[in-house]
Amino acid sequence: MDTKGSEKKKEEGPKKSPFDLIFGQIQRKKSEKGKSSIFQVKSFFKGFDKDAAKKENEKNEQELDQTSTSGDQKSENVVDGSANEEDADTSGWWKVAHFMERFGKKADIHYINLNNCELTAVDINELGSLMPFLLDIEEIDLSWNDLIGGSLKLMTPHFNHINRLRILNLSNCGLTSDDTTALGESLQFIPKLQVLDLSWNNNVGLLLAVSPGSAFQYWPYLRKLDLSCNKAAGGGFRESAARLTSFKQLELLDIHQCCLSAEDVAALTQVIPLLSNLQMLDISSNKTVGLSPEHLFSRLRFLPKLKSVNASNCMLRKQSFAGLAEAARYLTDLQMLDLSWNKCVGGNLKLLTETLHSATILQSLLLSSCNLVTQDLAVLASAAQAGHLDSLKQLDLAYNDTVPDEGWSLLFESIPALKNIAELDISLRPASIRDCGPWFIHLLSNIPKLPMLKELGMQRWALSTAEQQQLSRIHMEHNISIHYD
Repeated sequence: MDTKGSEKKKEEGPKKSPFDLIFGQIQRKKSEKGKSSIFQVKSFFKGFDKDAAKKENEKNEQELDQTSTSGDQKSENVVDGSANEEDADTSGWWKVAHFMERFGKKADIHYINLNNCELTAVDINELGSLMPFLLDIEEIDLSWNDLIGGSLKLMTPHFNHINRLRILNLSNCGLTSDDTTALGESLQFIPKLQVLDLSWNNNVGLLLAVSPGSAFQYWPYLRKLDLSCNKAAGGGFRESAARLTSFKQLELLDIHQCCLSAEDVAALTQVIPLLSNLQMLDISSNKTVGLSPEHLFSRLRFLPKLKSVNASNCMLRKQSFAGLAEAARYLTDLQMLDLSWNKCVGGNLKLLTETLHSATILQSLLLSSCNLVTQDLAVLASAAQAGHLDSLKQLDLAYNDTVPDEGWSLLFESIPALKNIAELDISLRPASIRDCGPWFIHLLSNIPKLPMLKELGMQRWALSTAEQQQLSRIHMEHNISIHYD
């Protein structure tokens, strides 16, 4: 996965002391973020503010003149206690900085980024011991460290120190059943969690089947839940799906390639309509979705905020595709629809006619390898000419070798109507090769009329030398990247 958060520029010059390291961070933040951030940083490091300590000492000295000897002793004890606490905090932050430096990272009060750092169980244990000094941490990314599997339980008992955590990324960490159990038991300590990424962990199914009963209730602010690419998760949703309704703020649910069972699909069919804030749903590469008689997709009509639906490679049948098409009519905020690798779309794209008319802000339409035919491209051409696809930026029609020359002609005759298109792909399958037909003339004359076009995919189309030269001229004159063999 991509690394989340932002990397800060490295400071120059040698480190003189732990305090210099901390003071340097404060100075850097002061120049970059202005007064509001200065307040936040000073608030975090208020124990290290020497001026504040000096003022406190002066105040105590004034009180000494007005109190008894016993009062004097009490004030001295308070000052000594503050000094000891300051020393402990300084030492703790130095340990954090030293730990991060071992992996070529810079310590940050809000963000721990150890993505792909070859962490071991020893490192996880040490990170856990440092959590008492990370009270303001908001994001932890430990993704792509598959050697830490089985050791997460060494860190989770310390989660009670980081109750401000909002983002936890544990993608491809080789989590074991012990890890998922420990994680489920400790998540109650981070109630502000908004993003949880457990993708690419085969044993995450146990977290779904066992832990949610004690954990899901503690995440009222969760916005993004990524459980994708966990093939062993199949069957886990049967028991846990109902608990997804605890996530009142959930905006993204990614469960693609999870080998969902028929029982999982049946459970999700009942639950998904209740996720009223859902904006992005990725359920792709779960073939039982298209085969299930529950017709999960027909329930999407109850999600008015849905902006992105990825149903690629779900083995849709005509009946399930019809249910999706019917529901999509009500998704007026739809911006991305991916139906790639569903062969039943071919010859049936007309079922999406009303969706194409109502989804006026649709930006991405992906129909790769759908066995499209001339009638399907006619539907797209008609919608474009009627102005219904004015917002479309990406159109993927690759791997549709089933489209004859007449179909491509219809598309490129109407292509100027797609005035905001930026990416267009009509590449053929890897094993295919085919000469361009009469439609190539329409492509040459109309592609330059698309001011926003930046990428054109034409791989496996057999181009003559003259045709290649014509495309090269378009590339040079209009700055369009054209990919062909």
